[in-house]
Amino acid sequence: METVVKNSGVELNVLKDMNATGHEQIVFCQDEATGLKAIIGIHNTVLGPALGGTRMWHYSNDGEALEDVLRLSRGMTFKAAISGLNLGGGKAVIIGDSRTQKNEALLRRFGKFVDSLGGKYITAEDVGMGTKDIEYISMETKHVTGLPEHLGGTGDPSPVTAYGVYMGMKASAKHVYGSDDLEGKTVAVQGCGHVGRQLVGYLIKEGAKVLVADIFEDNLQECKLTHPGVQIVDAQKIYDTQMDIYAPCALGGTLNDDHIDRLKCTIVAGAANNQLKDEKVHGQKLIDKGIVYAPDFLINSGGLINVYGELMGYNKEAALKKAEFIYGVTLEIFKYAKENNMSNGEAAIQYAQRRIDQIAKINSVL
Repeated sequence: METVVKNSGVELNVLKDMNATGHEQIVFCQDEATGLKAIIGIHNTVLGPALGGTRMWHYSNDGEALEDVLRLSRGMTFKAAISGLNLGGGKAVIIGDSRTQKNEALLRRFGKFVDSLGGKYITAEDVGMGTKDIEYISMETKHVTGLPEHLGGTGDPSPVTAYGVYMGMKASAKHVYGSDDLEGKTVAVQGCGHVGRQLVGYLIKEGAKVLVADIFEDNLQECKLTHPGVQIVDAQKIYDTQMDIYAPCALGGTLNDDHIDRLKCTIVAGAANNQLKDEKVHGQKLIDKGIVYAPDFLINSGGLINVYGELMGYNKEAALKKAEFIYGVTLEIFKYAKENNMSNGEAAIQYAQRRIDQIAKINSVL
């Protein structure tokens, strides 16, 4: 018998969806007093506790929120595994507008739900959340990371995330052009939030021509103020713009039937999670169009590396150094995909799953 939850007019076949994605646990959270509505997804804990950020977004319905948390938490499993970290995959979403509905009481109530899991899930910041929000959550649970520096944390992880993406982008350039030099290359960065702006800084410093797009005008203006050399492109027209590299750094799903047909680039390498609307269909569609895709959960793993360092004893230089490994692994994944006639995304998943399976065998013996 299927477990069906009807909410906001949307039927959620929760157990069916969990079975399809291999999830261990889904936690639905709601609190009338604060208006909190949230979902915590724990995908896999073979390698360790599930660590993944909390995202706050104004989803159109509950089904969309569930789909997002399922995909995001699964991606975190592969991200931790491919990065060699002793962590499982988890993620949380808070349903609401982070610009108008976020407050201390709501976040602290969410912290109590995180705490109720006893450390099986460790949260951090994600889209719509900042270090101050993590500070509020930490008032109710110790199972957080990415705390502000004045509280002994690592602060904003976006610089290390952006550096890892930059490494993956350079490796992609090496694979496609024979050189990892990005000077003179046109890179379109979609999304000028914390990570996007940091990535723009690395690209400008190397001499790339950078185009930026964002649905929020204040993000664009802040990016332009910090990096006057960028060129602003309309958010709806970025897919039609001539470029060498497309760097999606906002929400996922931009690599879909419509957008891939319109893309005029040779490389996709960005920070957004779940860029492929459908892993198999759109991974193959990119291959058919001659576009090299750098798997998102590999090259955006710098942020996870950073907050993991907070749990183990943080050193910023060490975190940046560990993020450099993304360059070599990216090239290794490209080679493996070619040798086995598969997409880069499929190759990266196999690479990550192999480590999970190996550790699972060890755990079964113990």
